[in-house]
Amino acid sequence: VQLQASGGGLVQPGGSLRLSCAVSGFDFDDYTIGWFRQAPGKERDFVAALSRNGGNTYYADAAKGRFTISRDNAKNTVVLQMNSLRPEDTAVYYCAAGPTILSQIYFPSAYYYWGQGTQVTVSS
Repeated sequence: VQLQASGGGLVQPGGSLRLSCAVSGFDFDDYTIGWFRQAPGKERDFVAALSRNGGNTYYADAAKGRFTISRDNAKNTVVLQMNSLRPEDTAVYYCAAGPTILSQIYFPSAYYYWGQGTQVTVSS
């Protein structure tokens, strides 16, 4: 099982980035796919998740209305489109494959497999 996150970079406040998580070694229908982020000195926080059937999406309050999670079945990729970025969005972003029980999807400890992370820096 592998997850490979990419797409991070430096962007000005108000800008956009598109993060991708390429997955291999498992079927999308087996796991929830989540995005988390971790800023220096802080805990890893939930950002967004996509249910294993792709039909349901879940967002942290900080992401609602600005971020969109989706998947491309043909490319085995989950995408996190981030718009209206703010300096407080600066963090390392991780994708992960994890639980199918809704109450657990918000907790990084419940996820089984992790990608390596991609740095997002929002600064002028």
